Amino acid sequence: MTKDTLNWTTTGMPAVKAPGKGVQALNAADIEVVFQPIVDITTGKALAHEALVRCSRPEYASPPVLFEHAVEEEACGRLGRTIREVAFSTCGDVALFVNLHPAELASRWLVRPDDPIGFQEQPVYLEITESATFTHYDLCRNVLAELCSRTGALLVVDDFGAGYSNLDRLARLEPAVVKLDIALIHDIHEQKRKQIVTRHVVRLCEELGARVVAEGVEKLDELKCVRDLGVSLVQGYLFARPATPPPAHTWPLRAVGPSRARASARPSSPRELSSRPTPVSASKVSTVPAPPTDRSGADRVPRITAADRNSGQPRSQRPPRSRR
Repeated sequence: MTKDTLNWTTTGMPAVKAPGKGVQALNAADIEVVFQPIVDITTGKALAHEALVRCSRPEYASPPVLFEHAVEEEACGRLGRTIREVAFSTCGDVALFVNLHPAELASRWLVRPDDPIGFQEQPVYLEITESATFTHYDLCRNVLAELCSRTGALLVVDDFGAGYSNLDRLARLEPAVVKLDIALIHDIHEQKRKQIVTRHVVRLCEELGARVVAEGVEKLDELKCVRDLGVSLVQGYLFARPATPPPAHTWPLRAVGPSRARASARPSSPRELSSRPTPVSASKVSTVPAPPTDRSGADRVPRITAADRNSGQPRSQRPPRSRR
């Protein structure tokens, strides 16, 4: 990676080409954004919604194909800006997870002061794929750190466990959220090795101060399994399909009953996800109440004294001593 690529704010990078053919010619009328809820597994309420792009042009109906052409045309910056404008204008008053293509990190579009990222009342989460943190680490660290610091956005590492995992880079990026790859979650309730990996990743992320999202949850057994492994956020067709405006979601665990002991005993995240208000209050860990006390503050739970042991008579069966 060249020095000029990293100094993206000061170099003489050529200006973005004017709209022409192909992806360059797309505008807001060609772009639709649908939303899928990301649900807090403790409360059953939506923490935020992920913005997912759709294109009305048949040749770009597949999002991966759309971005492949955008990379070839050096149009990722302009395309990403158009997607964000559509997303933030149609999402309503909800927190959003917004995907960033790695090629956008070297584009001036992303860092323009009029970008919608910096004008949202609700939290904004910027998703970058784990593969990008592996192949574009310096850009991820420098550009996203500056962007998050300036706008208050939060960093999300997406598709963790897809094959590029580098724990040192994950630790140094300090993401607020880590999203587990769909391949790891699929049929996890039937595969012990997937459960072992997920349990350890969740514990690692908790200690690093990041919450974990299980993506692609489609079955009730998958949901119950990731819940018992300590995952705190879930996303998938089991709750809602992507739609516009942000759809309501179902929460099937209401009919299943309370989660197991691990769910209530698991410690909360070491840090808050955002200092700004969120539409859903942060989940709190239930605690065991302290023993009741009398007015003097002494525990009501009787303590056995040496005299009790010598008398051989239980304290509860002997007459109480008078108090002075």
